[in-house]
Amino acid sequence: MLRPYISILSVLMVLTVSCQKQESKGQPNIVFILADDLGYMDLSCMGSTYYETPNIDRIADQGTIFTNGYAASRVCSPSRASIMSGKFTARHDITVHIGSPAGEAWRTRNRFTKLLPAEYTHNLPKDYITMPEALKQQGYRTFFAGKWHLGDKGSWPEDHGFDINVGGWTSGGPRGGYFSPYDNPNLENGKDGENLSHRLAKETVNFIQENNPQKTGIPFFAYLSFYAVHSPIQTTEEKWKKYRDKAQQQGIAESAFSMGKFLPIRQVQDNPVYAGLVEQMDEAVGQVLSALDEMGLEENTIVVFTSDNGGVAAGDNFSTSNKPLRAGKGYQFEGGIREPYFIKIPGLSKGGEKIDYPVSGTDFYPTFLELAGGEQLPQEHNDGISLLPLLKGETLNERALIWHFPHYGNQGGEPSSIIRRGDWKLIHYYEDGRKELYNLSKDLSETTDLASDYPAKVQELNKELFDYLTEVGAKYAEPDPEYSEEKAREFLTKMEYEKMPALEKQRMEMLSNDFDPNNNWWGSTPTTD
Repeated sequence: MLRPYISILSVLMVLTVSCQKQESKGQPNIVFILADDLGYMDLSCMGSTYYETPNIDRIADQGTIFTNGYAASRVCSPSRASIMSGKFTARHDITVHIGSPAGEAWRTRNRFTKLLPAEYTHNLPKDYITMPEALKQQGYRTFFAGKWHLGDKGSWPEDHGFDINVGGWTSGGPRGGYFSPYDNPNLENGKDGENLSHRLAKETVNFIQENNPQKTGIPFFAYLSFYAVHSPIQTTEEKWKKYRDKAQQQGIAESAFSMGKFLPIRQVQDNPVYAGLVEQMDEAVGQVLSALDEMGLEENTIVVFTSDNGGVAAGDNFSTSNKPLRAGKGYQFEGGIREPYFIKIPGLSKGGEKIDYPVSGTDFYPTFLELAGGEQLPQEHNDGISLLPLLKGETLNERALIWHFPHYGNQGGEPSSIIRRGDWKLIHYYEDGRKELYNLSKDLSETTDLASDYPAKVQELNKELFDYLTEVGAKYAEPDPEYSEEKAREFLTKMEYEKMPALEKQRMEMLSNDFDPNNNWWGSTPTTD
């Protein structure tokens, strides 16, 4: 007698699941891929003739390229906090990479600078509704893999809206290097020599397979945050050899560095170890894209690729050149903040289309939220805007982008704040109050300071910049009463006449035929899973 009721119940269950699946089709899946320290010119699709990145290029070729795409900071933690919160750095107050000394503690770095860096917030604030939390409210399952660097335990991905966290913790770099064992409390070691980028891609693919919306009826948000290409730069012998040979074929420049204000800056892309590291990350991206294709999810999955700050031209491993952009990671110039910025939306992206409107890492949050069908949360993503109108071919009003960095970068950048509005970029320096003005549409390399030619534009942009900084309660660097001009000169002399020749020597060793780091290539294996 119960069978008719059981049959009816079964039909209702099937209809319910069917409706869930149909409803989920209106909500796209999202795969957000974030590289660490990858420069604007570090991809073949962006103009590099040395690095090879066919899989990342595919995202650009099939998606939309924002040619004026920016990270919200010149270093990692502030940029990542802005992606998560939709706020510029001065507002969320994580203004430098977490762990950097501030105030008098800065003196331990022996940089002998005029100013003491400002204090800053060391954890992503818990009272924010973050991007993954907002997407969870829209019914998404959320996943994080890779680099976090937004606070200690208690402020890890799982504390800010991610259902699953693989490999995200306090550290800002791959503590154990790029080959297992990883020395990461949130990532089990693989077999010795397993590649970290490939492993993070594998974990992302596993999540997608286990949460396939075609079976669950629930959309997913997968955030793949590579540790690559952050230092220490490492690769396999076979990839090093490939790019050493390529550098030799292209012709090895006699020198690759020139002296910046504080440190030497790399001017040439010919580091074969870094090139191999870039390619391994690109292969990992390919794993994820192939999995989406194989599962039939590519038609309902948004794929985004960007980087958290500019390529490392100085400091760390002096790995790459961002030319024609000036300088790199840690700097106030375009090489420090302009990034590859690709968004692929099935059915909307025209494939390789370029949009010149200036955009920021703060814009991903409101863009994803609108694509997910949610209401905007301007009280949360205060400084970000949805880019969906641009992606639909519509226009947006001009607006200002603002960067605040009251610190000295490990790479040689200076305490400064930046505002970009339209083609104009103003930099205010805190050491002496000077200002530089550039027209980026005519001077991408920032070679000609126009501040003295356009005083009214300087005044206009400066007022808008400091009105904003005052509104959000920005903190500033302070003069160091113990500053010694003599020690500062000694430091600069050492950098120019000792450090720079040492870098040139190291470069030639990497390009030599008998280069053999550690006699084991960092414990790598020549093949991957």
